[in-house]
Amino acid sequence: MRIAIYGSRRQQEAAPTVARFLETLHSKGVETVMHRKLYRHLLEVIPESLTHVGTVTETPRFTADMAVSLGGDGTFLRTAMWVADKQIPIVGVNTGHLGYLTSLTIGQLPSLLDMVASDRFRIERRSLIHLDAPFLGEHFYPYALNEFALTREDTASMISARVSVDGVDLGDYRADGLLVCTSTGSTAYNLSVGGPIVQPTVDVHVIAPVAAHSLAMRPLVVDGAAEIAIVPSGRANRVRLALDGRSADVDMGTRICLSKAPFKVLVMQLADHTFADALREKLHWGIS
Repeated sequence: MRIAIYGSRRQQEAAPTVARFLETLHSKGVETVMHRKLYRHLLEVIPESLTHVGTVTETPRFTADMAVSLGGDGTFLRTAMWVADKQIPIVGVNTGHLGYLTSLTIGQLPSLLDMVASDRFRIERRSLIHLDAPFLGEHFYPYALNEFALTREDTASMISARVSVDGVDLGDYRADGLLVCTSTGSTAYNLSVGGPIVQPTVDVHVIAPVAAHSLAMRPLVVDGAAEIAIVPSGRANRVRLALDGRSADVDMGTRICLSKAPFKVLVMQLADHTFADALREKLHWGIS
């Protein structure tokens, strides 16, 4: 068995538990692949445990049976990018605050192998958004597990975004910005702008304006297989787009095409943990 490990660099409090986890993996003959940024950080706090790490790399050129994400939701998104289209199941271990995408607490990490062996997990296949953006160059990762965002570039001017779905014109969204999110991302930026919460295994995309300048422009749920085209315009010369926080500036009038990615991210969830449990625990759903 081989496990890939990605993590945020703020792991001081979690470091002793991570050390125990690495020692457990070594004792059970499990190979490890660790991202170089995490390795460099842990080298300062638990150097003796890193002798058990087999491979250290920043590139996605590796194989593994499972990936462990140590951190919060942002770390999970970067882990998904690191794993890319390898179809490696990812388990999120929360060492941060909300951790909506994570399944385990840091205290459960040393027991991970036992939990896997006892079939404590199910695997959910989560869709991603693909941005067809040759104008951004080959090094820009064109996929998002959470959302695509179109926002203003250092200006107070409103954005007008002409949107079409499968070639059918929806009209102009006049707003401070525009989001297109996956069902997984419905509890992220989309939630803060008043978009709907969507069960994460449902194959849909949500189009949601950010501070719409018309009360008639409401969030819209469309088929996850639909192709969405956006053409921004406004007083500024350029507009900023982002995929899960990775941003770039493009010229106004650029045609931006979004579709469903040709692969999915495999997310490991505790078998006895439901969508409703996540809403209650992470968002305090129904708690007065």
